[in-house]
Order: sequence, then C-alpha cells, then structure tokens
Amino acid sequence: MPKITLSNNKVIHYLESGISHDKTIILLHGLGNRSITWEKQLSLLNSHFHVIAWDAPGYGESFNPDPLYKNFSDFSDILLEFVDALNLPKIYLLGHSMGAAIAIDFSYRFSHRVKKLVVSNPPRGSAFISEEKNKQKLNNRLYAINELGAYKLAKDRIKNLFSNNAPIDMIEKSERIMQQVRSPGYASVSYSLYNLNQKDIYSNIKVPTMVVCGEDDKITPVPEAEYIHNNIPNSSFKLIPKTGHLCFVENPTTFSNYIIDFFIQN
Repeated sequence: MPKITLSNNKVIHYLESGISHDKTIILLHGLGNRSITWEKQLSLLNSHFHVIAWDAPGYGESFNPDPLYKNFSDFSDILLEFVDALNLPKIYLLGHSMGAAIAIDFSYRFSHRVKKLVVSNPPRGSAFISEEKNKQKLNNRLYAINELGAYKLAKDRIKNLFSNNAPIDMIEKSERIMQQVRSPGYASVSYSLYNLNQKDIYSNIKVPTMVVCGEDDKITPVPEAEYIHNNIPNSSFKLIPKTGHLCFVENPTTFSNYIIDFFIQN
C-alpha cells in the first residue's frame, strides 16, 4: 500500500490504480470505511482515470489526528497537502458521506484545484436538526467507538448502511471493514459532523457537480441529497435504485458508469 509523508511527519496511506495521470480521481471514504471500500471503483474506473483512494486521517494506516479534528476543514487541509505532495495540480474529486462533506469544503475553498465534483449520499449536518438531537448524535457516536468498541459498533450499525436487497456476504465484508475503525478517526469525524453546517456554501460551489444517492438510504435519505443538489449551481442528480447508503458498494457498476459519464463529458 503506497504512502506519502506530509508536514510534521504525517503519513497518509492510499490505494491507486490506472495510469492516466492527467485525469486523476481522488476517492474519499465515509465514517465507517477506509480506502479498500472503494475496491470495485479502483478496478472499474482505472481504464479511464488514475484512481487514488486515501485512508483519511485516523483511518486505515494513516496518521492519527492529535489533537482530534473538530471540523471537516481540518481534513480538507490535509487533502490539499496530499494532492500537493502527489504533484496533482487539478483533480476530479469524489466523496461519500463524510467524504462528501470533506469534498464540498475542499471544492469551496480550493475550487481552482478541482475539475469536477461528485458527492455521494452527502450529510447535511447540524444546520438542519435541533441542538439537543445534534448533541445526542455526537454522544452516541463517541460512546459507540470509545465504550462499545469498533467490533460492537460495526455489529450494531452495518445493516442500516444497506438496502434490504444487499446480499449477506456483501454486508459481512463491509462489517469487517467497519470493525477496523479507530477512535482518533471516528471521533474526529463525529465532532466534525456535530459542527457541520455547509448550507451557506452550497450556492458558492463553482465546479460542475453531480450528487448521487441510493434510493433506500436510511442514513442520509434522498430528500437530503436533493436539497444539496438543488442548492449547488451547475449540479445534476442521480438516483441508484434499490440501494442504501453504501450505494457504490451495492451497485458498483451503475455507480461507476455515472462517474465515468460525468467526468469525461465536456
């Protein structure tokens, strides 16, 4: 697994595939995932693109944030260092769930570095729920990772990430990946979700954008994705039928075809 060292000896590990370096896609995983979650996309996209899937800070084999991150801008600052270190002046950017929140922040703050943006099953965050509910969600996430542990967390939560159509072996594979989450990463994302309020920047996303959502998503339901789509200029929307929050895992072919069509069109 390749790795690259950023400032202050911060190490980011990543997976990559494909050789078209003038067309590089960066894949950003979600809260309970890591780079290997993009296994199918790494093979389905690599004939068109150079594909890179990172382990976000605190995930997989990448460095642990210390102190914990509290905002997704902390993650996108590291993403900027990462693409600079890889000598990638401009990228195609694809983020899923919490990765979508990072991608939106990055595309807003560093729009000159992004050719096109895809956000999959994006969260709307704290701006749309009460402070009481938002605080409870934070406490539940912190309790799950710090007290119950990753194994129990994965057992409790994995089925909600899929539709009722997902085969059991697919669910079990994703469960094993979720069992690998670590507190520094999961807790950093938990605090970042607690502080997430991007409703005032959607209208300032200038890059061409596609929003993708699974039809049966229980975590970030379709109306939330549609809200984000409707508030980002120059945005298109794609629904993937009979899939849940991990729509790119449940139907990787349809998902990847949407990505190819959107990224290669003029």
